[in-house]
Amino acid sequence: MIKTQNLTKNYHSLIAVDDLTFSVEPGEVLGFLGPNGAGKSTTMRMIAGFIAPTSGSASICGHDIATAPIAAKSVLGYLPEGAPCYGEMTVNGFLAFIADLRGLEGALLQARRNYVIERLQLEGVLEQTIDTLSKGFKRRVGLAQAIIHDPKVLILDEPTDGLDPVQKHEVRTLISEIARDKTIVISTHILEEVDAVCTRAIIIARGKLVADDTPEGLKALAPSGRLDDVFRAVAA
Repeated sequence: MIKTQNLTKNYHSLIAVDDLTFSVEPGEVLGFLGPNGAGKSTTMRMIAGFIAPTSGSASICGHDIATAPIAAKSVLGYLPEGAPCYGEMTVNGFLAFIADLRGLEGALLQARRNYVIERLQLEGVLEQTIDTLSKGFKRRVGLAQAIIHDPKVLILDEPTDGLDPVQKHEVRTLISEIARDKTIVISTHILEEVDAVCTRAIIIARGKLVADDTPEGLKALAPSGRLDDVFRAVAA
């Protein structure tokens, strides 16, 4: 469902992502871990087609993001870091705009709109402009636009950032529910999130892949059996 091959991104002398190769299978929820500056967001942006790699390739559902970008993006839902939206739009207007871009219409449009509004509890803010929302509600709107077209693949960059504990639990429950028929990659610095929703985890440091296993397999690498100890050891 997702495949990268020798994916590399250079910014002049800085190597942000260094020869990264991995794949994600249907039904997997992959935790994408690494310290600040490790190359997580850069990798996600390349997979999603927002920036071009210096070398290597990435594909989604068999569609190369460079040579078949429309086909690749049609099956992708993407929540970027910070959940950027059009701040002057109302939530209702923004969701309608995204639904139109995704080609939703008629009964399907209504059903998907109702689903994301109810599931992410947006009923009370539909007529507010996005600029006036709290950080947590902006994150919910970002999640709504990522899933409104029911994509096969989801790339979520820090999906629970800015949410309170109850909201974090709700989002993790949502991810677990929709993971049954999707492939999901989650970038996170919250190790408990990996335990809660991920079936597999990758750790990168300085742009390189340094660990790839189930959360349980990774924890077995540390004498303490704690994922944070594994993270510190392999990312050092």
